[in-house]
Amino acid sequence: MMEIRSKSALTTIQDRGRFGALKWGVGTAGAMDGLALACGNLLLGNSEDAAAIEIQVFPFETRFDCEAKIALTGATCEASIDGKAILPWSSIQAKAGSVLRLGLTRSARWRGSRAYVCVAGGIDVPIVLGSRSTQLRGAIGGLEGRALQQGDKLPFGQPNGARRASDGTSIVPPSFALPLMVDGLPAVRVLPAAEYHCFKPESQSDLWLKPWKVTPQSDRYGYRLSGPVLEPVAPLELRSHGIVPGVIQVPHGGQPIVQMCDAQPSGGYPKIGTVIEADLWRLGQAPIGSSIRFIETDWDGALHALDEVSQWLSDVARCLDLAGARRASS
Repeated sequence: MMEIRSKSALTTIQDRGRFGALKWGVGTAGAMDGLALACGNLLLGNSEDAAAIEIQVFPFETRFDCEAKIALTGATCEASIDGKAILPWSSIQAKAGSVLRLGLTRSARWRGSRAYVCVAGGIDVPIVLGSRSTQLRGAIGGLEGRALQQGDKLPFGQPNGARRASDGTSIVPPSFALPLMVDGLPAVRVLPAAEYHCFKPESQSDLWLKPWKVTPQSDRYGYRLSGPVLEPVAPLELRSHGIVPGVIQVPHGGQPIVQMCDAQPSGGYPKIGTVIEADLWRLGQAPIGSSIRFIETDWDGALHALDEVSQWLSDVARCLDLAGARRASS
């Protein structure tokens, strides 16, 4: 069990997400950086649906009541356990009574905004509609459907006995292994959506060629971006229809909103594009105040990108398994 000791706002329990519940009006939730969560679980030998803690406001501090194997992934921050610095994207053994502290994120070539603390066996909270993820708007999942608070105690699941990486084993972060930049800015690939051709040609051009700033009004529900005004050829009025994370809507003001993990399942704004599934983790790590670029892609490109991510995760799992086997035989 671990106890939350900081007052970090918006820290939540997340797993891969709640799929299949959109028909009941319940969004997917889940980790904003699914790759970071997956890597943490690989380092610990967890099942892929194990839940972890997502931190987006720093500093964060927790105390372990018992010995635990943990992994830290996601945004690079000043991390230490009992005052000793630990590497990002690595696993480490925490002793009973150890205190893990995450300081502010560090500026680097790539700067993320969300860190993940994973534990062997995962965070053991009740499964709701197939997931342990916290959906704040509906107060569903996680710990009582809310963000974690100072004094909360979180139980661990039972480790599944799978081979784990040895202490200090690190993974090359996907931001370096799978880089995607345009003009020095992080980029995400986008499929033109149903109403793309309803926008003026100059607005279509701006979507691809201009940087888009992540505004302070952005959160797990949606990223509100600031940039050139995107104008339709003619006023558009649509009935509400189904939407999913990644959809880029354009309200009347012409500033796009990218739906994120906690997005509602329907909306009526015209859609100019959709961030592909393979790149949602990149957007989920974009800090408020930073800028991103959009890259146009097509269906084949989106599928190829998803295959590339799956292959990278398979390679990481294979390397960790080989390292574990070598350690076991030595």
